[in-house]
Amino acid sequence: MHSAIRIRTLAGLLLAAAPLAAAWADEVKLPVDSDDKGSVYVAPKLAPTETSMHTEGAVVGVKRKDGSGLYGGMDTSSTRPSYSMGGSTGGAVSLTGGVESDGRERHGVKAGIRIRY
Repeated sequence: MHSAIRIRTLAGLLLAAAPLAAAWADEVKLPVDSDDKGSVYVAPKLAPTETSMHTEGAVVGVKRKDGSGLYGGMDTSSTRPSYSMGGSTGGAVSLTGGVESDGRERHGVKAGIRIRY
């Protein structure tokens, strides 16, 4: 009886943690150009189908060696495309910020601090 309860509790915790793990995962960034100053990348938003993958927008960005960078992109996965742009400073304490909008209903602003140690 106790082992069945433990298994259900563990399964429930794993199911609850799965979306959080997906949210923390970094997007795949494909380098377009790179040199000693940094790189230019494209991060496609991919959606799997039964037999293939298709894109639902992408982000294009610049990432410097110190961690600073800029990005801009478009997401076409909903009925109205949404656009985003943002940037970050570099160094051990990095300030980040960005905006997102579909031009009508959805608008968002995000800001944060990333501390590297």
